[in-house]
Amino acid sequence: MDSIVQIFFDSMFIKNMVFSYFLGMCSYLAVSKTVKTATGLGIAVVFVMGITVPVNYLLNRYVLSEGALAWLSPDFAGMDLGFLSFIIFIAVIASIVQLVEMVVEKFAPALYSSLGIFLPLIAVNCAILGASLFMQKADYQTLGQATAYGLGSGLGWFVAIVCIAAIREKMKYSDVPKPLRGLGIAFLLTGLLGFAFMAFTGFKL
Repeated sequence: MDSIVQIFFDSMFIKNMVFSYFLGMCSYLAVSKTVKTATGLGIAVVFVMGITVPVNYLLNRYVLSEGALAWLSPDFAGMDLGFLSFIIFIAVIASIVQLVEMVVEKFAPALYSSLGIFLPLIAVNCAILGASLFMQKADYQTLGQATAYGLGSGLGWFVAIVCIAAIREKMKYSDVPKPLRGLGIAFLLTGLLGFAFMAFTGFKL
């Protein structure tokens, strides 16, 4: 079994949500026009993933999995609520996103305005749900491993959106061919960054 550090490193760089799985691309492309807004959304995603993945791990291990309810009563030992995973995971994610939205609106109204609709849309960000589903598939044995995976995945998404935002800010002063301006060059840059992140597959801690 991989160590917590290995899981964190893998989820952040090797199995990056954007550059390996291309999840969360809608907000990644839409909010990455400036580093400031990209940083704000990235931090929000890290917070949401860092909480929802371990919470969903506990729900999966002690409620949803086959035989998980044996602690409640021997009569429930054969019960399998795995079919409820999607709806339960999404409910947890939506609750945490609502909390994040209220905090950002209260303490950072300028950032709240700049993020616009993409802040509440974290609830339907496929990278957030993907992290919980990948955690479920990986069958981590401890809460620490699940937490490391959630934080690593969130930080990986944060690194991805800040990198592309920094490059796109610089590209404003570059002579980009007219047909490639905007999303065109952003897609090309994402592909190149994906190739760059493939270099991390050779590292093992």
